[in-house]
Amino acid sequence: MERIGLFIDGANVYAAAKRLGWNFDHRKILEHFAGMGALYNAFYYTAVPAQIDDKQKRFVDALTYMGYTVRTRPLRENTDEHGDTSRRASLDIELVTDLLTTESRYDVAVLLSGDGDFERPVEVLRARGKRVIVASIPEMTSYELRNAADEYVDLASIREQVERPGYRLPSEGQRSEGQRSEGRFQDRELRASFYGAGAGGVGDDR
Repeated sequence: MERIGLFIDGANVYAAAKRLGWNFDHRKILEHFAGMGALYNAFYYTAVPAQIDDKQKRFVDALTYMGYTVRTRPLRENTDEHGDTSRRASLDIELVTDLLTTESRYDVAVLLSGDGDFERPVEVLRARGKRVIVASIPEMTSYELRNAADEYVDLASIREQVERPGYRLPSEGQRSEGQRSEGRFQDRELRASFYGAGAGGVGDDR
């Protein structure tokens, strides 16, 4: 039986949910991909505000309780020359570090992200004999990353297996013009990785 390593880019998966208009159940995601073999570990990478409130802490605790190893990094606030403020945090380094330093523990790496920055690490893993599966949605997946992987899974194609029923997120097409502001979207997207999140999904917007 193949050993599975699961690596989830939290912000990227949340953005995919916003595009799709329906929410993911993290427990179901874990169970779905663990069902491909023997799960070695499941890593979840997400940004956190400098001051984490109780609801955000419960979200991280819930992920840990499900069996995820949660990696976090505090958000940093940036103001551009126009006075627009956004909050950003990248966990790419943490994700790549885990991909490469734990490779002896798994045979198949499942990467939930469409970020093209992971193209080269995926190529390295394949050169070392690992099988790599990338899962995201086509409109958010770089061509280079998709081409580098052994297999690609469109998250929309496994909706029945990973959706959290009863919880809907506004799709991209439903946003107002003001909501499409890049700075506000980035800020809200990162915060939504925690706000209102229960034990199963990201952002419990009904």
